[in-house]
Amino acid sequence: MAGHSKWANIQHRKGRQDEKRGAAFSKIAKEITVAAKMSGGDPAFNPRLRVAIDKGKGVNMPKDKIDTAIKKGTGELEGVDYVEVRYEGYGIGGAAVIVDCLTDNKTRTVAEVRHAFNKHGGNMGTDGCVAFQFKHCGQMLFAPGTDEGALMDAAIEAGADDVLTNDDGSIEVLTPPGDFITVKEALEAAGFTPEFGQVTMKAENETELAGEEGAKMQKLLDVLESLDDVQEVYTSVVIEE
Repeated sequence: MAGHSKWANIQHRKGRQDEKRGAAFSKIAKEITVAAKMSGGDPAFNPRLRVAIDKGKGVNMPKDKIDTAIKKGTGELEGVDYVEVRYEGYGIGGAAVIVDCLTDNKTRTVAEVRHAFNKHGGNMGTDGCVAFQFKHCGQMLFAPGTDEGALMDAAIEAGADDVLTNDDGSIEVLTPPGDFITVKEALEAAGFTPEFGQVTMKAENETELAGEEGAKMQKLLDVLESLDDVQEVYTSVVIEE
């Protein structure tokens, strides 16, 4: 069994991210471009690209924007040369935070991320200071009431790493990062469509915050996520409503 507020917390985070859908197009386009540059423009042979395209489709990103981003990555179209950089730090109550970025100017990006931490009650740490508290994996969340036994059988057959039942009745399926899309498609073919799914850094232990501390932490997360160079923000915090 795992966290009692998992369903509500992840749904809340997903809802806030969906509100920023317009900005998401440009961030997903960056990810598609970098994935195509690293391992080619054919998603059948590039798991990271498949995940990025799936993410784009999830927010109704137009096909032409996806195709353009791929061509920029493969060199068919001129594009910006982005580099990946990760920053780690602490939020309210010592909650662990990982900030993954794609940028063409690391000096600008680190200044913006540090400013966000400092202004909103957190602080940046050194490389590796919190990453050990997270597991890189694919994560899918299924609604309370899903047939646990049938889902578990289908997930194991599809190659999932683990199936977790949360206190609120929701069920998580965890996969190796590179197998996320393959497992997701197999589960959908078996009749199990996740309410939420992504390749993520999943916290091994959670920090619960509520009230004023929870609101301050949410503000920090919102500000970090709003930065143009920030692709993903991962945290160990669970904010109680």
